[in-house]
Amino acid sequence: MRQIVLDTETTGLEPEQGHRIIEIGCVELDNRRLTDNRFHCYLNPERDIDAGAVEIHGLTNEFLADKPVFSQVVDEFLNFVRGAELIIHNAPFDVGFINSEITRLAHGRNGLGPVDSCCEVIDTLSLARQKHPGQRNSLDALCKRYAVDNSQRVLHGALLDAEILADVYLVMTGGQTRLMLGGDESVELEINTEPRRLDANRKPLRIVRATAEELKAHAEQLAHIASKSGAA
Repeated sequence: MRQIVLDTETTGLEPEQGHRIIEIGCVELDNRRLTDNRFHCYLNPERDIDAGAVEIHGLTNEFLADKPVFSQVVDEFLNFVRGAELIIHNAPFDVGFINSEITRLAHGRNGLGPVDSCCEVIDTLSLARQKHPGQRNSLDALCKRYAVDNSQRVLHGALLDAEILADVYLVMTGGQTRLMLGGDESVELEINTEPRRLDANRKPLRIVRATAEELKAHAEQLAHIASKSGAA
């Protein structure tokens, strides 16, 4: 099964107010294993970025001025995700922005439709709320809960956040994640949450019981410990 873990950064919070996507980051999972296949781009939003948004992701109008606009990358992006299962944290936000961008182009482009019409979508925020009701379920909170390294996440970034979310998703759903060994070296850590059932026809376990002498020595040792600790 092919899955794409996706994240975006935007100029603000509401596409209905004209806010735009400025970064898209995607990483690929093939049969629940992270591949080297990536899609990443910065975009010129053709409008100013809210100051509050800059504080979150650090992307400025000056940095994005020479980047492509969405219409220049939409075909490559849709070809990358088409037919895959999209994994997104707070999916309505990102899907809403992507569909808003597509809607801007659809009147002049045949065959363009909502991204969720060509992909199934899994919202990891909804999954986390089901598994951990009443708890904080932000990406940072899930990293802490599942011991996923997010030490590089000083600012939000679409590609970095997609990579981190991939690790969180695999652990949260009982798969595997990467165990960092230092530097760039890492290994796959398998996590199995299925119950392990013993063979009903197995030989009975051997029970070794303490002798009377051993029980007496044990009692004397406990009494000695109690007297030294002041508990006697």
